[in-house]
Amino acid sequence: MSFREKLSQKYAEAYLKKYGDRLTQVQGHVLSVKVTTKTILWIYHILKADIVVKPERSKAVVRCQYKKNQWLKKPVFMQLNQGNMVIVQGLKPKKNQKSKGTANEAIQIINVRNLTTKKDLIAVDQQEVKRIQRRQFIK
Repeated sequence: MSFREKLSQKYAEAYLKKYGDRLTQVQGHVLSVKVTTKTILWIYHILKADIVVKPERSKAVVRCQYKKNQWLKKPVFMQLNQGNMVIVQGLKPKKNQKSKGTANEAIQIINVRNLTTKKDLIAVDQQEVKRIQRRQFIK
């Protein structure tokens, strides 16, 4: 293993150790998408996207939030339409006694994969995904 691979593996292990219990994934159809952008002094851009997903075989809905801050260059969010089939990967909210029952119970989005158009918010190597899926079917 090269130094770069070892370093990325250590980062991945540290991330899983910190957020492993909060990682979650939701697959379903998009009910609504709201993307808002805000610019401060023409150099600082804030992008917020709220997505409501209805998981397959469920009556409940899941609210997901994506937030991106960037200097100079305006951030972009992928094209999502109502009815698209998506997989949302993200973090569940922290479990605090004070925030129980509040509206702040949205999943913080890490990546969105649109299965209808086969596009990702953050590009993932397709060969690695296919290999992982094959291993699951073999077992």
